[in-house]
Amino acid sequence: MVMKIYTRTGDKGTSGLFGGQRVPKTHPRLEAYGTVDELNSLIGTIANQWPDVADELMDIQRALFTIGSHLATPNQPNSTLAVSEVLELEQSIDVMTAELPELRKFILPGGQAAACTAHFARTVCRRAERLIIALMPDETIDPLVVQYMNRLSDWLFTLARSINHKTNTTEVTWN
Repeated sequence: MVMKIYTRTGDKGTSGLFGGQRVPKTHPRLEAYGTVDELNSLIGTIANQWPDVADELMDIQRALFTIGSHLATPNQPNSTLAVSEVLELEQSIDVMTAELPELRKFILPGGQAAACTAHFARTVCRRAERLIIALMPDETIDPLVVQYMNRLSDWLFTLARSINHKTNTTEVTWN
């Protein structure tokens, strides 16, 4: 059976969570996983603009789908995200950082097109992280999801710097 793109079930302003519960499209849970989806689209854009890290970006996209699934499932204390996925981001950050000039001042987001997209993705990632954290007092959220999102924003910042460095694009500092 072919899965239809349209279902008409959301025509009255609600969406279904895993488990069947329907909530308004403005529900904080939908805001959170919708922002994760937005971030995932930006990650795909970076992969198109900077194929050097396409494999890592695909792993990130898969992790973001896992996170979106967790956020769309009420009362699920654990996601299927693994601690190793956070550690992989950290290792990648360390490898990229070792090749970069030392950061002594704040830098303005910009530079080469893929670096700009990485900076934009970083800000969307931070927003998604805040929306996920906002759910935590009332919803069951795996703390590893927050850890991953926090590390991912650091990874995206480092990627932007790395792209600019590899393309000999000067970083502009904030004075």
